[in-house]
Amino acid sequence: MHGDFSRLVFRPDRHFSAVLAQQGRVQLDSDANEQALLHLHLTRTLARDLVGPHGGPRGAAGFGLRYQAKGREPANLEISPGRYYVDGILLDATRPVPGSPVPDGQSQDDRSQGDPGEPTAPASAPAAVPAPRGWTYWDQPDAYRDRENDLDHLPDPPFLAYLRVWETLVTAVQDPAIRESALGVTLPDTTVRARVAWQVLPLSTKDGFDPGREVNPDQLRAAFDRWVAGARPTAQLAARTDEPPSSEEPCLVAPESRYRGPENQLYRVEVHRGGRVGDQRPPTFTWSRENGSVVFGVRSVAGAWVTLTTLGRDGKLGLDVGDWVEVLDDASAARGVASPLLRVEDVDTEASRVRLSGEPPAGVGRTAARHPFLRRWDHQATGVRGAPQADEGALRVQEGSWIDLEDGVQVWFAKGGSYRTGDYWLIPARTLTGEVEWPRDARGRALLQDPHGVRIHYAPLAWVRGPDQVDDLRRQFPPLAT
Repeated sequence: MHGDFSRLVFRPDRHFSAVLAQQGRVQLDSDANEQALLHLHLTRTLARDLVGPHGGPRGAAGFGLRYQAKGREPANLEISPGRYYVDGILLDATRPVPGSPVPDGQSQDDRSQGDPGEPTAPASAPAAVPAPRGWTYWDQPDAYRDRENDLDHLPDPPFLAYLRVWETLVTAVQDPAIRESALGVTLPDTTVRARVAWQVLPLSTKDGFDPGREVNPDQLRAAFDRWVAGARPTAQLAARTDEPPSSEEPCLVAPESRYRGPENQLYRVEVHRGGRVGDQRPPTFTWSRENGSVVFGVRSVAGAWVTLTTLGRDGKLGLDVGDWVEVLDDASAARGVASPLLRVEDVDTEASRVRLSGEPPAGVGRTAARHPFLRRWDHQATGVRGAPQADEGALRVQEGSWIDLEDGVQVWFAKGGSYRTGDYWLIPARTLTGEVEWPRDARGRALLQDPHGVRIHYAPLAWVRGPDQVDDLRRQFPPLAT
């Protein structure tokens, strides 16, 4: 998650049950966040133990599918409202019902209380509660399917429809209601939100899915589990600090302190373009010393000029010529699109806008409803000899050797990994110890770690054979009270 955190310290293998505050101590964001994650881990583990890998409550289970064949409109899937659990994570496919507007010229208080000097009209019958509605394949909230894009169309039957689930971070840039307006726009936002996102997607033989000869529910679920296992990334990374060069300057950090940055940082190493080393378009990565949390709301895009809501609170969290950035919105983030990074070539402080080295991708940042924003990265794609090769503004993954980030922080990518766009590792660096916080073996060597995120969860929903020929693969459980 790209939040402005000092560090994220929750580790399930430590088996902690609670975070307890002590009197007279400094309060840290990492302690409060660990307590929230402990509770989330407990509730989701309990739900998974009771429900299983996936399932919904009988009589209220959501994500039932109905297939509509292609006609004048592209083929579609109707998604029934209700709840479903995937790895203990609660999903709700019920479409929100908008509230009734207050008539113009009449406040809510006027409408509810009436005029005490006027006769009271007889109370009308209560309005009928609208029936819950679900979504469709084309308008589901986190998938952003495009009818004009052939790649987004459903394949011809038969195909398997499945759920893809993950947790995303929502900041005040994406949802201004998070910010306390009484604090004003000059003060930083206080919190961010985690939100569960889901997509209903198709899977066919073209995607490497092999249902086998005997197509029955158990066979389909087993084939889907095999596909999920093969789709998971296998990349691993280790981090450490190197030995500093000697210096006679008394103002510099002492030689025995190997992290030489002036401040504590939470470094984020993130896969920008997925794949494998040796591919025609090999995987790339970016990094940020602020966990990728330096973002700016986008007001408009005009060619290479991007007008922002602000240029940052200070120079440390602002934009300078030469910075590498990317323009994103809800749709591009949800789809996991790796767009080329762009370089800041000019900063117009009076108009709060920047000129980039190229125009942002078509369609990205042009729709206010999709909450466009610009994210700053801190790597330097310079192409200096010995440094990772620059590739569309990012850095090519270089396996089997230590890569310098900055101020003594180094990372190592294990050989033979598969990389997925958006996966990341977090590396806290501390000035007091001169080290990065990273697991080590008994000899002090840095250990390889799987990505810290993004955790993606999957569940099969239905085997679609045609109109009125949909085999339900959901599992349902009865309420305990029955």
